Amino acid sequence: MAERSMSKLSSEPLLEVTDLAKHFDVSKPWLARKIEGAQKQILKAVDGLEFKINQGQTFSLVGESGCGKSTVAKLVVGLHKPSRGVIKFEGRNVADAHSRADSAALRRRWQMIFQDPYASLNPRWRVRDIIAEPIRVFGLVKSRDEQIDKVGALLTQVGLSPVDGEKYPHEFSGGQRQRISIARALSSNPEFLVCDEPTSALDVSVQAQILNLMKDLQKEFGLTYLFISHNLAVVYHLSDKIGVMYLGRLCEVAAAKDLFTRPQHPYTRLLLETIPDLEMTGRERVPVAGEVPNPINPPPGCAFHPRCPFANDRCRSEAPTPTERSGHIVACHAAEEGRLPDATFQAPKQPVAS
Repeated sequence: MAERSMSKLSSEPLLEVTDLAKHFDVSKPWLARKIEGAQKQILKAVDGLEFKINQGQTFSLVGESGCGKSTVAKLVVGLHKPSRGVIKFEGRNVADAHSRADSAALRRRWQMIFQDPYASLNPRWRVRDIIAEPIRVFGLVKSRDEQIDKVGALLTQVGLSPVDGEKYPHEFSGGQRQRISIARALSSNPEFLVCDEPTSALDVSVQAQILNLMKDLQKEFGLTYLFISHNLAVVYHLSDKIGVMYLGRLCEVAAAKDLFTRPQHPYTRLLLETIPDLEMTGRERVPVAGEVPNPINPPPGCAFHPRCPFANDRCRSEAPTPTERSGHIVACHAAEEGRLPDATFQAPKQPVAS
């Protein structure tokens, strides 16, 4: 894999997302709707996201299950077509890559690491063939010997041995399988990796090993990450910036340290309240009741208002617009009007590799 010096990385956004949306038609069949007199039902999985990721940085998306995080990941890598919005890679709209050659050139520069290392690897292929597939597809080597050498080097980079290439996925543990997935993702010499909860299926000590590996690879090759997770400790220790999602929208975006110690949105505070207080500080917690609303029929105004202890009539009728507040981008009327009490939190402890 060609090395990219961190000192030469551009400060311009590598990835820029503007008004990104994905709506799914979950209606009953046309005939059933006619008989029952039912209307179409549209699920707005992602609805108007905007964010930028600079080269060499990690931008993470967090939120409860069903908030749209994984849909964003699939939109970015092209597994879903956006309902609206623009995705730019190095300033170029990826939708403009109409020719097969242009599309292949873009796809080679980004790859995805999937959540489940047990399901994302072909059980009938040897590891060497799994890792070599992108190399063959993009024509990155000229001979079989070069391919063997490259696969061996990739396995070594992720902490495995070249001889492991002769084995099948079932012969490895979950952490080792995720290392194989990372080696496969790196095999096309990408610059940008979309990581969809890559450690959620692993135990804590193995999580730490994989995270340390990803951080080391990022430093060595200048990789850029879009990291999707619900594990706040993982996100804190890996991220430069974090976006908090709720019902398909971003409610807060900030630098990792600022977001974890001085959250500006009530929902961000709700998420941080779930982190165990290992230091036994005795800090009073403010529980937030309720459940995530139905995304097909979200509440009017601010989607979080049914669960928010600071909501008022404006919150129930008017959707908030993201605005800058103390270095945070926040979509909250209560924060805008100064109705939120001050609150500080402790950063979570980093998982320790055994």
